[in-house]
Amino acid sequence: MASMHVGAVGWLDLTVDEADSIRDFYQDVVGWHPKPVNMGEYADYSMQNHDGEDIAGICHKRGPNGDLPSYWLPYFVVENLDDSMQAATAQGGKIVTEVKSIGDSRYVIIKDPAGAVCALYQP
Repeated sequence: MASMHVGAVGWLDLTVDEADSIRDFYQDVVGWHPKPVNMGEYADYSMQNHDGEDIAGICHKRGPNGDLPSYWLPYFVVENLDDSMQAATAQGGKIVTEVKSIGDSRYVIIKDPAGAVCALYQP
């Protein structure tokens, strides 16, 4: 994750049907370098900048990412995921996915009252 400060955009993810061709698109257009992430029977990609820093993900829309929307998804760092989810629903937002884990970290996809989608991420 790029930044672990509460309120920061810690990561960007793009989940699509054909991650390999989209990986190539962003490699050629933006200059990112792909690093395969083994997902078992296929690879997703962590995209790196010229300094070798992992800054974004391009993922296949299957397995644990099968229910994610197919557009750039910012992951906002929160202090307490449960509290942030409660605040989101209290303010008219909706929880889009179940809470998911990455190691000891947790995240969930939400939709705000205007319909914009993002992820809340608790490191």
